[in-house]
Amino acid sequence: MPRQHIWIAGPAAAGANNGNWQSASRWARFLRTRYRVTLAQQWPGASTEAPPDLLIALHARRSAPSLDAWTRAFPDRPSLLLLTGTDLYRDIAIDADAQRSLMQATVLVLLQPAGRTLLPAALRAGAHVIYQSAPALKPLPAATRRHFDIAMVGHLRHEKDPLTFMRAATLVQAPAARLVHIGGVLEAELAEAAQATAAQQPRYRWLGAMEHAATRQRLKRCHAMALTSHMEGGANVIIEAITAAVPVLASDINGNRGMLGDDYAGYFPAGDAAALARLIDRTIEEPHFYQRLRDQCAARAPLFAPAAERAALLELVDNLLNPHQGTNP
Repeated sequence: MPRQHIWIAGPAAAGANNGNWQSASRWARFLRTRYRVTLAQQWPGASTEAPPDLLIALHARRSAPSLDAWTRAFPDRPSLLLLTGTDLYRDIAIDADAQRSLMQATVLVLLQPAGRTLLPAALRAGAHVIYQSAPALKPLPAATRRHFDIAMVGHLRHEKDPLTFMRAATLVQAPAARLVHIGGVLEAELAEAAQATAAQQPRYRWLGAMEHAATRQRLKRCHAMALTSHMEGGANVIIEAITAAVPVLASDINGNRGMLGDDYAGYFPAGDAAALARLIDRTIEEPHFYQRLRDQCAARAPLFAPAAERAALLELVDNLLNPHQGTNP
């Protein structure tokens, strides 16, 4: 029997090296253990070739043309829509294409459970949650660190709010703290701000874009990671920090609470550079507070194990494609 064919439509290209691309490529890798998988930026539409058995669409708005064409061409074939941060926290409230995607998809998948509250009430109960994952890395022993590096990992774009990280660099008091920003340029004015901050504030360093593996190695050597975003669907960088035993200082937004839990001690109000700076100082000056963050992050780590993500994804896809056969072992 030929293996069933899954088409993944992910709008991010490999060169983007962003969270959407990491999600799409990781899912393709997991699914290829059982299915034939095509990963492309869009589904090209019906042709003379045999159509795929399942369409997986990433991003309700940007993949809306693929999902709409699929639904019209093959109304009896299943589709899965993976919702991103901009979907949940912006587009599905205001964009007609994104709203149509919600109704067309056979199943909806969220990256953390708090996102359910943003869905239309009729769709919340049926939405699935699949946490993303990353392989665990052995952390660098704290005794070998010369500086207390606080990393921000995210491209220079408005949603990530890098200006709050830059402003925090001017407010941190701990002499050994360094704020290190890894990310490419998506908005030119933010690049200008990063260059100006680096020129004026020695503790701030902008390293630009880095390959994914190199970013993880740099992150694991850090004292903590700051996530300043205004919107996140389920940030990959939280997972990559936690699985390297690096605690997270996160903006207090719905998507981050869904990843870290409501009782997490490392939140600061979104956009509040002074509050972020105080948290950074506390992690350096108060060992008990820093250990509390490490312990809370360690307790979440099992949620982000690759085996857990792979099992949840395969179970859902198996049931979509073979609903009367049960889950494959």
